[in-house]
Amino acid sequence: MPDLQQRVDAFKESQLTFGRMIHDWLIGIGFDENSAMLMKGVIIVLGIFILSYIVFLIARRIIVQVLHEIAKRTETTWDDIMVERRVFHRLAYLAPAILIHSLMPSMMVNYETWTLLLQGALKIYMVLIIIIVLDAFFSSMIEIYQNYEISKFKPIKGYIQIMKIIIYLISGIIIISILINKSPVYLLTGLGAISAVLMLIFKDTLLGFVASIQLSSNDMLRPGDWITINKFGADGTVVDINLTTVKIENFDKTITTVPTYSMISDAFQNWRGMQESGVRRIKRSIIINMNSVKFCTPEMLEAFKKIQLINDYITDTQVILEENNAFNNIDDSIVVNGRRQTNLGVFRAYLQAYLNDNENLSKENTIIVRQLQPTEKGLPIEIYAFSNILEWDKYEDLISDIFDHIFAVVPQFELQIFQNPSGSDFKSLINA
Repeated sequence: MPDLQQRVDAFKESQLTFGRMIHDWLIGIGFDENSAMLMKGVIIVLGIFILSYIVFLIARRIIVQVLHEIAKRTETTWDDIMVERRVFHRLAYLAPAILIHSLMPSMMVNYETWTLLLQGALKIYMVLIIIIVLDAFFSSMIEIYQNYEISKFKPIKGYIQIMKIIIYLISGIIIISILINKSPVYLLTGLGAISAVLMLIFKDTLLGFVASIQLSSNDMLRPGDWITINKFGADGTVVDINLTTVKIENFDKTITTVPTYSMISDAFQNWRGMQESGVRRIKRSIIINMNSVKFCTPEMLEAFKKIQLINDYITDTQVILEENNAFNNIDDSIVVNGRRQTNLGVFRAYLQAYLNDNENLSKENTIIVRQLQPTEKGLPIEIYAFSNILEWDKYEDLISDIFDHIFAVVPQFELQIFQNPSGSDFKSLINA
């Protein structure tokens, strides 16, 4: 330790000797005392800046370049990302500032005012460089983290943004303390008085921070999720979750930006469960004209038996019904007596068999053909099933194929589909 102190003292003494040498040289070439003092300061400042520029070149073109070459040769990706984000490159700007700040007090002994001003400016400059370096470093951390599988389930962008805000606030306090020549503690004691104002200014940020924690901890939302938010007209894929906003790319390629805290306060629909289950629900209905529903005649049943999918169903059902009517001594002369098959019942059985025979529908999930509550428009018959196809275009093609077939087959069961009359219907009626 004494050896180190002796070296420091010797270095300072050499700096003072160098300053006296410049002063003596200027006096020797004809400068008066005041002019020599002024020129000595100018020469020393220029010398310091030239030396610092040389140090900057060394740091940037040699040290940083070596680090870049090392990063290229390693198999890891984190150092490559740090290079792409120019973390080391920006760090090189600190070297000249540190050199100038350390040399200036001893080299400019007689220029205390200028020394204090320049040192203050250098301190602010170093704080700004540190902010830029840390900003690039944290941005690199986000990109590095996204290379891991866990990033799909636990995004950290909101937390990193909070850390950046804290760094900006601390840096702002330090810069203000340098400008007013006060300790940062002096400014921190006054923050309590303006905390209400800060809470108002950063209201969205604080709400977004709390919301992002809840979204992440409860696994409510991830980048890549397909979500629907009716309030904002959003229907698409989540492409970004940050501290204040959630960015959604809709299927029409528009972008909807939603406040992060609204994902907690308002309802949204996440389709991730459907995507992870490997099936997609089909829930659609047609409306049957109730006036076309009737009992099946023997001729109708014989015609329906020719339909392969329900041949066994009609035969077995007819045997069961006839045995039931015979056991209960039912009078067959009146059609309403006993139990009989209807064209609507046979149609539902056909749809059930048709859906069960479709290889693109999941047999491990529910497949139902059911009647819904009749309305003034008719009797809804709903198809409820799950598709093995998740891709939107192929999924829609499957639904279209199913209902194309249903619309075409309905008349074969002497049923009618209800639809409101159009202008051409009234025109045909008038012509008739």
